[in-house]
Amino acid sequence: MAARTAVKRRRIAAVVALAAVVTAGLAVHMLLPDSAVTDIAGDALYAAAVAAFIVVLAPRWNPLLIGGIAAVWCVGIELFQLTGVPVRVAEVFPPAVLVLGTVFDARDLVVYVLAIAVVTAVDVAVGRSAGLTP
Repeated sequence: MAARTAVKRRRIAAVVALAAVVTAGLAVHMLLPDSAVTDIAGDALYAAAVAAFIVVLAPRWNPLLIGGIAAVWCVGIELFQLTGVPVRVAEVFPPAVLVLGTVFDARDLVVYVLAIAVVTAVDVAVGRSAGLTP
């Protein structure tokens, strides 16, 4: 019973975190001028959103596994940008830029990995202290 409650609480916490991160990401994307700082903030928020989304889908999974999957996703999306496909998709469906990005930037890889490391550390620490990790 306690494990079921922990899973439910972790999923709810992840939904709340995901909503907050997506809201912040959209605000950065739409309201602030395009700069290196907003690009880095957007990348970090994207990585956090990916990790939170995975927790929503699989709240029983270990935070390290979730962080690893999130990192693979983010790096994969960034490398996918080398194909030019995301730019073409965004020309047809502009909101796709929010998920696929447009052009490759090696700095983004570093930001993704660092952001996911922070998110994973917070997930482990908060999960243990609040009883959110089953």
